[in-house]
Amino acid sequence: MDYLLANTPLESLQTECLIIAVFQDQQLSSEAKALDTLTNGLISSVVERGDIQGKVADTLLITYLPNSSINRVLLVGLGEADKLSAKDYRKALAATASALKSTKITSAVCCLAENNVQNKNCTWKARQIIEAIDAAFYQFSECKSKPADKHSLEQLSIHALSETAEIQAGIAQGQAIAQGVSLAKHVSDLPGNYCTPTYLAEQAQAIAKRHKNLSATILEESDMQSLGMGSFLSVSRGSRQPAKLITLEYTGAAKDVQPIVFVGKGLTFDAGGISLKPGAGMDEMKYDMCGSAAVLGALQAAAELQLPLNIVGIIPSSENMPDGDANKPGDIVTSMAGLTIEILNTDAEGRLLLCDALTYAKKYNPDVVIDMATLTGACLVALGRVPSGLLGNDDALCNDLFNASEEALDSVWRLPLWDEYQDQLKSNFADIANIGGRDAGTITAACFLSRFTEDYQWAHLDIAGTAWKSGDAKGATGRPVPLLVQYLLNRANAA
Repeated sequence: MDYLLANTPLESLQTECLIIAVFQDQQLSSEAKALDTLTNGLISSVVERGDIQGKVADTLLITYLPNSSINRVLLVGLGEADKLSAKDYRKALAATASALKSTKITSAVCCLAENNVQNKNCTWKARQIIEAIDAAFYQFSECKSKPADKHSLEQLSIHALSETAEIQAGIAQGQAIAQGVSLAKHVSDLPGNYCTPTYLAEQAQAIAKRHKNLSATILEESDMQSLGMGSFLSVSRGSRQPAKLITLEYTGAAKDVQPIVFVGKGLTFDAGGISLKPGAGMDEMKYDMCGSAAVLGALQAAAELQLPLNIVGIIPSSENMPDGDANKPGDIVTSMAGLTIEILNTDAEGRLLLCDALTYAKKYNPDVVIDMATLTGACLVALGRVPSGLLGNDDALCNDLFNASEEALDSVWRLPLWDEYQDQLKSNFADIANIGGRDAGTITAACFLSRFTEDYQWAHLDIAGTAWKSGDAKGATGRPVPLLVQYLLNRANAA
């Protein structure tokens, strides 16, 4: 979809649909008042009929404006004019998208960025419009013999008569984030027989080819063997698909500037290995690579925005399948860091990939390292599907991620990473066990990873509850791409 700036006064504007706000108790926004004057009171007379009250996410489509170059008007409720919160604004935008999807409108002009949102500027408001609209219009139809009918909307313009530079910045950010989210959704929604470790590697190479500041490196199993990645390679032994260690490097700053490193779990299908998962819902284990999808989406967005940062994305990718050569409960493997690991449950395989990738990250002399993984069902139990879990060894980094999550409306919640939990990972036969029992499963998984991150500032995002939706709305969400890009934007602004 095309996103543009519209800075034409309403009296001269031509559009198929104008999107304007109505506040609580049928109070018209300034744009609605202006259009009401231009239409000889049509807007106020329609509102007074009572079909829209102005509550947050109310919508009403007016399909005919006589003697006007504006063909339709979509009224959107924003609640109380002086109390519009960021989350309510995003809720209203989702309702706007839903209303547009049910029409044959091909282009529209949105005036919602001209309304006040508590503590938010025009750049943020414009960006959110694009993110919300693009998310609602995303469709996955690659694997259908007859692709689904495309929605009509092809162009959305954001109206502004002032602060147009700020609006343009928001459009640029919104497009980059939306495209990154769409990329993450698409590769995540692909089935495991399409999206293999080799496919992920090819996608990384394709992204690098499109951007001069990006380069991709793919390590094969023989390369990983030479590096001593015995933990990572033990997971891929049960699969016929070769494992890949995928690295994307973005150079937007001087070479001596330490990079921000993202590490994304890339299990393109997780059957659980010998510790086989239950059959019900196992199809959703194609989503065990959503962490890697987020890394691809965030690096692409950074390249699109030409951020003045150095960023490295590391994706350890494999399948986890049952096989005669697969890991067995009780096996002991040696990680790249030299620590031996007793595998008590082969379905706790993500941490076996990540620990070697986190050790590998040290070669880049990172400023910070942030990993993201659909790591534990315990996180879904603890936090549900609203926030991602956040743990880490550095308070400043965790605070920065929390603040970015609030700005991006991509929530996280921090869990403790106390030494007392480390005792659950004791093994009688190796340096460390790969699970810590039923209690505090999300925390003990992060405790395991923390053993391999002592040399740098590190944070872990457990996205098991937020990376995809189940049921009738089954599909990837693209999270935490908005959070990651907001974190990068904040770092770029600070730089």
